[in-house]
Amino acid sequence: MIKVVITGSNGLLGQTLVKLLLLEKEKYQVIGFSKGKNRSGREDFNYISINLTDEQKLKKTLSEIQPDFIINTAAMTQVDDCENNKEACDLLNITVVKWLSEISEELGTHLIHLSTDFVFDGLKGNYKETDAPNPVSYYGLSKQKSEEVLGNSKINYTILRTILVYGKVFDMSRSNIVLWVKDMLEKGKEITIVDDQYRAPTYVEDLALACEISMDKKTKGIYHISSKELFSVYEIAQQIAETFNLDKNLIKPISSFALNQTAKRPPKTGFDLSKTNKVLEFYPKSFIEDLQRFKEVVI
Repeated sequence: MIKVVITGSNGLLGQTLVKLLLLEKEKYQVIGFSKGKNRSGREDFNYISINLTDEQKLKKTLSEIQPDFIINTAAMTQVDDCENNKEACDLLNITVVKWLSEISEELGTHLIHLSTDFVFDGLKGNYKETDAPNPVSYYGLSKQKSEEVLGNSKINYTILRTILVYGKVFDMSRSNIVLWVKDMLEKGKEITIVDDQYRAPTYVEDLALACEISMDKKTKGIYHISSKELFSVYEIAQQIAETFNLDKNLIKPISSFALNQTAKRPPKTGFDLSKTNKVLEFYPKSFIEDLQRFKEVVI
């Protein structure tokens, strides 16, 4: 039986992972860590309400469990919030990762950590795992530093970088691009979307599957997980409208300069997925194909 601790088990990826791993109960013993009550709608796994920023409690609880794997999905991901509250961002995105790596070394645990395309400056796009990070926001910098914590550690680790994750779970604490666009258009509301930032969105089911494959293969190092085509965020919104038969005319383009967000965003990311294809034997689909899969779930 493989013992897996999922930090941030109440989040979008966390809940998706819990559901995926519980399909193989004879293989995985799943333990969820999150703040507050269990929001997954499942009671067939061990849920522990815990504040990850309490170092003593975190390390003591993990020592008692002795997990084979920790999948760290917990993070402060609101880009502007990170810019405005650097201390809180550092604590969850860097310090907690340091603690997780320290306890993983002690216990011989393999740590799987989620990172982001925002570690790059977005000047070229189609990033390989070996490309040098150069973040333009504090959020991106915090995730780069979390990667460095693992890179400088002695543990077995896997870093999965991803882009603009979307999906739906039992109890959502916050929305994501697909649900937000769909919801606004269904209400007949006009929305403005940036047309000069390019992304390859990631369906959360694929990201969860990549986490499981990383455990199965015990892969080490950095891997890129996203859909395989790049679109402007405006085109992404247009595609959502088309897929769900909603009014595209309600979507208005705006430039990043005019939007004037607190934190800078990389203009063009997207990943080279060849290492993921080769080593993980995982072949992500296009955003349009994934949206069709997602449509069957939400309708």
